[in-house]
Amino acid sequence: MSPDDALRTAGLRATRQRRSVLASLRQRPDAVTAQDLHAELRRAGEPVGLTTVYRTLTALADAGLLDVLPRDGEQAFRRCGDVHHHHLVCETCNRVEELSADEVERWVSDAAARHGFAVTGHRADIFGICAACRAGV
Repeated sequence: MSPDDALRTAGLRATRQRRSVLASLRQRPDAVTAQDLHAELRRAGEPVGLTTVYRTLTALADAGLLDVLPRDGEQAFRRCGDVHHHHLVCETCNRVEELSADEVERWVSDAAARHGFAVTGHRADIFGICAACRAGV
């Protein structure tokens, strides 16, 4: 889906800043902070302020277009797939792998049933070191 289509589907106007941010995040395997993304956009010649990047990332996350992951006391953002999923997050390179919901849902259901718990929502982000970083690649 194009950035314009994604924005329209989420009920957001397709502004230049939103298009730029979505395009920058489209193929990234990692999660990026607002400051890192701002620096990257500026290096690419995009005239955008840090406050605008923060606001844009927050609006896109609130609209469900970005996932938010914790990183060193900050929020990092990633454009993930549209279906329900969970994450494996490398603490070295910040690469994010999506896990199919089925892999986590069985565990959630089993754990909840064992404890007589009614699940109303959950989030599973698993942190560690990816194979490439462990191999020193």
